[in-house]
Amino acid sequence: MDRRIPPGLSGRIPLAVIVVDGTGLVSHWSTGARKLFGCSKEEAVGRPAVDLLPVSGALNSAVADESGLDDFGPELDVSLSGATSYPTAGRARLFDDCHGGGADREDGAVDVLWWAYPLVGPGPERLLVLAADATQLRSSPDSGPEQDTEDDAQPAHGVAGEFERIAPGFALHTEFSGADQLAKRLPEILPSMNPAESARIVSQVLELGYPVLEFSQHDRVPVTPDWGVPRRDERRARQRAAAAAAQLDPQAADPADLAPDLEYAAVREHLEFLNEVSARIGTSLDLARTIQEVSAAVVPRFTDVAGSYLREQVLAGEGFPDGPPDVTTMWYRVAVEHTDEPGRWDDVVPVGESMPFPEHTPFFQCMTSGQPVLVPRISEQMGNAIAAQFEKRDISPLINNRSMLVVPLKARNVVLGFMILLRHQERAVFNDMDKATGAEFAARAGLVLDNARMYTYQENVADTLQDSMLPHITPRMPGCDVATRYLPGTRLGRVGGDWFDTIKLAGSRLALVVGDVMGHGLNSAAMMGQLRTAVQTMAAMGMPPAQLLRNLDDLAQRLGEHYLATCLYAVYDPIESELVISNAGHIPPVLVRAADGRSELLDVPTGAPIGVGGVPFETVTVPVAQGDRLVLCTDGLVEVRGQDIGTGLAALCESAAHPAASMDDACDTIIRALNPRGGRKDDVALLMARLNGIPRSDVATWQLARHPREAAHARRLTRATLRDWDLEEVSETAELLVGEVVTNAIRHAGTSEVELRLVRADALLCEVTDDDHAVPVLLNTGPEDEYGRGMRIVSRLARQWGTSRTAQGKTVWFEQTLPRSASRRWR
Repeated sequence: MDRRIPPGLSGRIPLAVIVVDGTGLVSHWSTGARKLFGCSKEEAVGRPAVDLLPVSGALNSAVADESGLDDFGPELDVSLSGATSYPTAGRARLFDDCHGGGADREDGAVDVLWWAYPLVGPGPERLLVLAADATQLRSSPDSGPEQDTEDDAQPAHGVAGEFERIAPGFALHTEFSGADQLAKRLPEILPSMNPAESARIVSQVLELGYPVLEFSQHDRVPVTPDWGVPRRDERRARQRAAAAAAQLDPQAADPADLAPDLEYAAVREHLEFLNEVSARIGTSLDLARTIQEVSAAVVPRFTDVAGSYLREQVLAGEGFPDGPPDVTTMWYRVAVEHTDEPGRWDDVVPVGESMPFPEHTPFFQCMTSGQPVLVPRISEQMGNAIAAQFEKRDISPLINNRSMLVVPLKARNVVLGFMILLRHQERAVFNDMDKATGAEFAARAGLVLDNARMYTYQENVADTLQDSMLPHITPRMPGCDVATRYLPGTRLGRVGGDWFDTIKLAGSRLALVVGDVMGHGLNSAAMMGQLRTAVQTMAAMGMPPAQLLRNLDDLAQRLGEHYLATCLYAVYDPIESELVISNAGHIPPVLVRAADGRSELLDVPTGAPIGVGGVPFETVTVPVAQGDRLVLCTDGLVEVRGQDIGTGLAALCESAAHPAASMDDACDTIIRALNPRGGRKDDVALLMARLNGIPRSDVATWQLARHPREAAHARRLTRATLRDWDLEEVSETAELLVGEVVTNAIRHAGTSEVELRLVRADALLCEVTDDDHAVPVLLNTGPEDEYGRGMRIVSRLARQWGTSRTAQGKTVWFEQTLPRSASRRWR
């Protein structure tokens, strides 16, 4: 059935444009309305619309036969009263109500076609009514032989019924002063209109005050859908059947002859709905946005209320739900869309609530069978039973006497959720075709939701993997404060090869590391994890920076020829106030001087990336002062495609020099300056260290002879030093631990002396160094064992302890927590 304009009906038809507010009064009355209905704008604005547009009431058969017109759909006064929440259309005979000044008719009557569109928005307007003189749509005498006799006699009949309907979800924002907004929405009234044409029409409507409906045989005229609105074909068939039964129309056709056409039209209507909503859902892989799209796609065209429920695993972005749902399954209400007054559903069935559904309910039947469940009309008994599930809330007024369809949201034969669809009482009840359409829509929506769920799950896996590979760095360490940032390059490549790290070393030193594995994805992340572990292991062995990078390069070559990475390794000595740095193909660090706020790129030989092989690495020593800040980052922060990297490095120096209230603020300043719109595609790793240093007055060092009595001497030295530092409160435990570590060193040392050092920072740090390369370990000791208890005591009483290899031997260290009053001076 061709629903386009028949030949001979091309032209321009003046339109009346009327806007009705929420109280039923006219708030806009166009020039076209004045010419069609006879009332001036001054007379119409502020009056009840039903008084000015008396087109309600069915046409009787005699009038219909005489005029060649019949009405269809709900009468206009139904829409004017606000009883409908979906677009409607109709045709009737208007008898002039204003001075007899309407269209020029001998009998004072006008045959009118009208379209009514509910409006939503912040303004008071609630209904847009378009109307046209039906007689101007009559075809010309030379319209062509292809039109049949009936269409020649009733051309407006074809215009109103045979042509394409609008998108029924149309909701126009009603700030009529904004022509641009109306122009954007006009193509939804006339689907074939392009934006440029709509802008011209809106200009004509709002500026010239004389709107027209332009159409040709290729255009479509806006008419409403058939859901809840009796179609013209259906009513025509009923009238012909009644006339034939009464032998009033001997040439009336059997309604069975029209059944194929009606069925074809209904099927086409539903297929168009499915095609339209398929284009509206799944525009994003974001689960929350997808949920909203799915819920909004069916309101108000297919239903008046849509409530969406999902299983907990789906909402959390976890794996596929295990097993079929049962009475213990928790269902989360994720969206409620409706055409009722705002807030009516929000308090009774709020979004975010979770609840199970008992057996013997349509919801449980749908979720367990995976099939749609149709309830043509919710009885009062069923409504009360459903309302009983909601504690202290009576939802029965919201659902009683409404038609209900429950459809499952499935993917791969697993029920992810379901939708509860309700229609208002004035609309037609859901039928078997609606049930099939709802099931098909739910199947498509289920796949879209499952795609979003899988994407969310993969994002969670990627985030977990990335978080597990990046260290959780302590912000305050002896002589140094650290702040870090990590930004994934893209949402589709959240796992990358950038990393940073801080490693405690012997002698109160701290290693600062930043690296970047070439490439993206899981392979790069896996290589990054291996290299980071190797750096930590070699740093604990006390390797100098250049030797560490040399060994790391050898490891990368053994892992494979495609393993390439850059790495910058710096060792900060807070007591000596110096940095020792080696670089393997990485961008240079930035040093911000505390004295004058000046920033500079440190001149560090670049070297070759890790994995190239055969290239030596150099080491430089940089003196620093208390309060200086060192900035290390990966090239994703400073490198932009098509731009010289020097520009990015200059911007890094400039932003790093900006004063900030805290280390975190300083990092955020750099990120905002170099990544203003978040448009960089590469990962970004940023590490900033404020080099506070440790004053010499907070360090005490002694050389102890290899003699058993030196353990007692070490305890006395510790007691006297802690007394001078006002740390007598921790002296007893510190003496015990120092005695155990020194005794162990004297017992296993070679020929050299044993060095004892105490450092006061945010904790008390004790280091004992000897020339023995064998590191102490914890032993299982029995009651009769003479040795092996010393390190177990250290492990139990110290906050942290460990060992570090040195070129000459090893260092055993432990940290002891200081009282709050003593540690406050370091914060």
